[in-house]
Amino acid sequence: MFLIVHNQTYEKLYFFSPDGDKQWTGTCLPASSSKRVTLAARRLQISRVSEPEKASTVVTVVSIPRLLCAWKPLPGLDSSPWLAYYRRSATKRCYLVVMPRRDPSCFLKSIPDTVPLSSLMLPGTHETMALYGWPISQCQSMTLGSQLNSGIRVIDIRLAINGNRLISFHGIVSQYTPFSDVLHQLHAFLTAPSTCSETVVVSIKQEDDDTRRFPQLVREEIMKSPGGLDMWYLADRIPNLGEVRGKAVMFSRFGSDGWTGGVVGIHPPVWPDSARLGFTWDCKGTIVRVQDWYDIASFLSIPEKVEASTEILVAPEDFPSLLSISFLSASSLPFALPPLVALGLGWPNVKLGFEGVNSRVGRWLLERLTGTTPGLERNNDAGPRIRGWALMDFSHDPVSLVPLFIECNFRGRKAGEEGWI
Repeated sequence: MFLIVHNQTYEKLYFFSPDGDKQWTGTCLPASSSKRVTLAARRLQISRVSEPEKASTVVTVVSIPRLLCAWKPLPGLDSSPWLAYYRRSATKRCYLVVMPRRDPSCFLKSIPDTVPLSSLMLPGTHETMALYGWPISQCQSMTLGSQLNSGIRVIDIRLAINGNRLISFHGIVSQYTPFSDVLHQLHAFLTAPSTCSETVVVSIKQEDDDTRRFPQLVREEIMKSPGGLDMWYLADRIPNLGEVRGKAVMFSRFGSDGWTGGVVGIHPPVWPDSARLGFTWDCKGTIVRVQDWYDIASFLSIPEKVEASTEILVAPEDFPSLLSISFLSASSLPFALPPLVALGLGWPNVKLGFEGVNSRVGRWLLERLTGTTPGLERNNDAGPRIRGWALMDFSHDPVSLVPLFIECNFRGRKAGEEGWI
């Protein structure tokens, strides 16, 4: 069989396959290149050295699946210095993309302090605490702590007043977690020695109608929590990364009663409900554009939803002060429930079902990263410039999107641009 291999690492790699006589045939791929490799068996050895018998300490062996599949990460590579994504199409063409493995729990450590948050690609989760109410209300399958350690850096916290405290809600459905628990988990993550280099954008949205008490309770609970107000960045502008390491960045979708100084944190003046064409506002000199069209008619609108959600993430080179916020989530009853939209249904590779948003976005990212997007001229420079904050449902299923979004932070960079040094 033939396998088209894309080496998207920064080093020259060797790819070996056994030929059946205990011999290995190999191919060398320079960094950021691709080549067709012949496989005599469904095993491939990836190495930094040119002789397989000398590769015992720098080798990864991957097993190539037999079945048709959309892009998926190959399992069994947890101890490898690389990630590998594989696809086998209906035409039986096989593709493999090899990328550098980055520690998702502290990937911001490798990014200069001078880069503004608007020039990063931050993975996020929509309805971060919505862990209950399948298939209508549930939007996530991982706890907050697991999300943060997996690379999530924008969280969407929706709260309502319950007695004298704030509880996580999705609309009118309680998600049970108190706001105080969210604050404790944020503090633990942002103060741990291994992750204090990180920052987390925290969008807080009011899910009840008591506009006077709600902002006061938010302030009171933050003040009583570990770290207090000192742990928060509360200015209404987009900061540079160095200003907010070890801090939570407030993105407020609620009023400011009980707070001094007017608005609280980054604050959109309006948020049109399910605006199909998105909306923009000026945040102290940074143009913020948002795509949050969620009320799609049915799963048949998934391709249009994906197109709108991904186009906004392609950063124009001539507009540096721009922040793109894209919600990959969508939901409507009865034919576009959150898990159906995010994950799809059935076996779309053999035309028995339909492909969800996450799988389609994964394909879009891999095509952009490898320069194989149909109809798009290959970028022979530093790679694609994909920037923004992307909030998704079920962020690690069925294709692991977070490592792909993280990798975008290290592509399309030029010294002296976007704060990169």
